[in-house]
Amino acid sequence: MKQVELMVRATCGSCERVAAQIAPVVEQCGAQLTLVDVDASPSLNAEFGDRVPVVVIDGDEFACWEVDNADLAEALSE
Repeated sequence: MKQVELMVRATCGSCERVAAQIAPVVEQCGAQLTLVDVDASPSLNAEFGDRVPVVVIDGDEFACWEVDNADLAEALSE
């Protein structure tokens, strides 16, 4: 099962939008979605800073800010 992490922060409206957008795609592909608050970890905050939302699949960065659902579904089916 592929692991999808969405790097977010509590004050990010785009993060909420992207989470709602990709959740059905992740579920349809049989993957698991986890929201990760970058402000909870100094190292994640340093790595992602203001670039949230960022989609990470199995540890590899997939998309930043905007996500194409078809591209995400393709990546999750590989």
